[in-house]
Amino acid sequence: MRVQCLILITVLHWSMCVQHREFYSSTGQLIKLLGVGRDLVKNLTDYITAEEAILENLKRVLPELSAVTAGVGSADELEEHVSDPLTAYRLVRTLRSKWTMVEEILEGSPLPEFQTVVKLNSQSLPTDRDEDGIALGLLRLQDTYQLMPQSIMGRGQLGLVDVESFGPNETFHIAMIAYKHQKFSLYMSWMLETLRQLDLGPLSASLLRMDTLPVAHSFIQQLLSQDRTEIQVMLQQMYHTSLQQGFLQGVDHSDIDLLTHRSSFNRTYEALCRGQGIRMPPERQKRLFCRYTRGGGSVQHLYAPFKEQDEWDTPRIVRYVDLMSDKEIDIIKKLSRPKLERALVMDLKTGNKFSTESRVSKSAWLSSEEDPAIDKLNRRMSDATGLDMTAAETLQVANYGIGGQYEPHFDSKLANDPDLALKGNRIATILIYMSDVRLGGSTVFPDVGAELTPQKGSAVLWYNMLRNGLEDDRTLHAACPVFVGSKWVANKWVRERGQEFRRRCSLSPTE
Repeated sequence: MRVQCLILITVLHWSMCVQHREFYSSTGQLIKLLGVGRDLVKNLTDYITAEEAILENLKRVLPELSAVTAGVGSADELEEHVSDPLTAYRLVRTLRSKWTMVEEILEGSPLPEFQTVVKLNSQSLPTDRDEDGIALGLLRLQDTYQLMPQSIMGRGQLGLVDVESFGPNETFHIAMIAYKHQKFSLYMSWMLETLRQLDLGPLSASLLRMDTLPVAHSFIQQLLSQDRTEIQVMLQQMYHTSLQQGFLQGVDHSDIDLLTHRSSFNRTYEALCRGQGIRMPPERQKRLFCRYTRGGGSVQHLYAPFKEQDEWDTPRIVRYVDLMSDKEIDIIKKLSRPKLERALVMDLKTGNKFSTESRVSKSAWLSSEEDPAIDKLNRRMSDATGLDMTAAETLQVANYGIGGQYEPHFDSKLANDPDLALKGNRIATILIYMSDVRLGGSTVFPDVGAELTPQKGSAVLWYNMLRNGLEDDRTLHAACPVFVGSKWVANKWVRERGQEFRRRCSLSPTE
């Protein structure tokens, strides 16, 4: 601004001089002109100096911005690149923080046109909510897969390509998000990792073995008092505030256990996500698989039929392979991307829909009229399952990001469903996997003990309703958090109407 004012003064001074028009006829006017020229040189020098200072500051920011966007080529490489949780976290955090720095630097720029461009670009960049959301996704992965911060950052332990590890600023941010969401055991792990990186002594490691949060809290406070760095001052202030508010005061050990330990139900669900605790007998697991062959225009089912009475008392879950081709998957992904919106859940009491961390993904709806590939897929699902798709719902496509999940839920328990009287309940769910997932992302049935790993082109069918017309509570299922990869699925909810002669009725309470 100072440079602009100086240039404006010079211009005004110059305009006063040129009112005399002639300079050669008077040495006095030439002397004034010389003064104007000197002022112009000085102001132009100041302008250049100001711009050079801005450019030098921008040059210092540029390498970090370049580092998080370089080395990626094709669309497949892009998807694989951003599906890595550490890479995604750093991308969001770096773009958010560094571009804010760019804006601050350019506030002093005498080029308003460039400032306009910067502001327009800023509208397309991550917000604080994005930065916090992806940190929460990392915490979800840590909680579900029972990992310590060092394991998440030590990529070689997970069989992944090593990337630059998080620094204390990043681990502190993740700790604060855990604290905000009352995930205290996770908060402690990231806070201790922050202290470890700041070299605050051997006590940091020993604190991990403490059973009670208040004791560890007290020790960390003592450590903080020994350090005067900016991060530590922030930490100390945060602790002091939490104690003043009584957030951790007066909480007995049993309450701490409730806050820091998962329920037995969640432990069962999360164990299945980790591939542990599967209690379905091997004989039953083998019968989860069948093959659907598209070749030659014929339909072939290569699997043993179910028994009339399921001796293991589990719902009927069938897996089909080769239900979709890669070309069809690419078409559906392309149609879905412009339509993707945050997936919502329904309040069972009010029927209102809202976004929540229990379901983290984006979804889109595709009708058979949008592309022949969808119509063919609908007919193929009917051929493979023997169910009528006339009263089925529109194909839903979902894409899960970092830590994307859908906690245990039922497909058939709907509130204020306008189609219930006309089309009936969701008798069956057909779930199609449109991508492989490198780590995580399984579909699990906690009550049954089944865990299904995503396999591109394959599909899973299960009946939400028993043959006697009641809901099957054994169909409780969940989408485990995606650790590494981009999970794409499509699902078809088949309604009761039209299935009367395709799935026979029964009075059995377990069929």
